Amino acid sequence: MQGPPQFGSAFLLAQLGAHAAQRFAERVAGLGLTPPQTGLLRAIARRPGESQQVLAAELGTPPTRLVALVDGLEQQGLIERRRNPRDRRLYAVFLSDKGQETMAALAKAAAAHEDEMMAALSTEERSVLRDLLARVAADHDLTPGVHPGYRG
Repeated sequence: MQGPPQFGSAFLLAQLGAHAAQRFAERVAGLGLTPPQTGLLRAIARRPGESQQVLAAELGTPPTRLVALVDGLEQQGLIERRRNPRDRRLYAVFLSDKGQETMAALAKAAAAHEDEMMAALSTEERSVLRDLLARVAADHDLTPGVHPGYRG
């Protein structure tokens, strides 16, 4: 008798990645956000005062797509665009007070997401898996903390 078919690690990563992305999208939708918006908020929180051009390059997204994301977050009152003091032609992007509060809520949502997705693993196993996945990601020149979905 033959057991269930064996699937490769790459397939399992894709399967889990799609599931994790869907669950994360559902989780942040409760905060009125999309995954791309949360990624941009994280980038702005990491590097407040950067220009939209620098953020677009960091995220690997076309500048026109980034402008639409920035516009949406600004309309929600989560970020502020200010004239860049070093170059008046550019805008510097910052989190607003509401954006700071939203980042705190996102941190809680991300921790809950991590706990849900990794519930089958011990703390030590989670650490080993994270280190292994980071090594594979680095081998493929993926930018740490940047979802490749921005590149479209």
